[in-house]
Amino acid sequence: MNQLTSYARQFQDIVVLYLPRLFMAGVALMVGWWLIGWASRVVAKASRHLDVSLASFLTSLINIVLKVLLLISVAGMVGFETTSFVAILGAAGLAVGLALQGTLANFAGGVLILIFKPYVVGDTIESQGKSGEVREIQIFNTILVTGHGDTIILPNGATSNNVIINKTAQNKALVEIVADLENPTDLAALRAWAIPLMAADADVLPTPAPQVVVTALKPGGLSVAFRAYTAAGFSGPAQARLIEQLQQALVR
Repeated sequence: MNQLTSYARQFQDIVVLYLPRLFMAGVALMVGWWLIGWASRVVAKASRHLDVSLASFLTSLINIVLKVLLLISVAGMVGFETTSFVAILGAAGLAVGLALQGTLANFAGGVLILIFKPYVVGDTIESQGKSGEVREIQIFNTILVTGHGDTIILPNGATSNNVIINKTAQNKALVEIVADLENPTDLAALRAWAIPLMAADADVLPTPAPQVVVTALKPGGLSVAFRAYTAAGFSGPAQARLIEQLQQALVR
């Protein structure tokens, strides 16, 4: 009987000691959870001007980090020792960070690309010796598609730290066709028929106007460049048509 009384007193002491803590921890958990939801909605609303993928990722990341911090705080209120847990969590984070250096660099590069937008989906770019149309900008990689149908995956870390040539940022593309002509060549007569021929193409822009320029002098001849601008994405078909039309006109 005395032993039961002792157990009852111990249980009463535990209840008296921990019940207020559990109550306060429960209140803190509910209020904190609501505040985290509110903060997540504010972040999502504030990041609407960012890329959809980046905004979603940042909102999820902030939500998870805040919830982990809340749970650690609530555990400390109840009476659990959280110092060692925080130390273990920090050590694990450091180890993961060291193991994922390349991935984290690609993530940082993706964030920079999505924020500063050196290129967007649909642009034709050249970077790291590769060229193609941007089909998708992911958090870690940029996906290009070449004219031959090849898919190129560029890591965002290296891309953001290297030279990027955006060939369509000005919404125009240069078509240049070089031909070697024999002397004597009447450049005025050549321009008289070549410039109207290029200007008549449906994809050639009126401004800047098409040009015929001499690019090099050679023994017994010269190199001439036929230049015209098209809207971004139309240079390939226009170049093919102009090569055929110029070749037919030159052999006449």
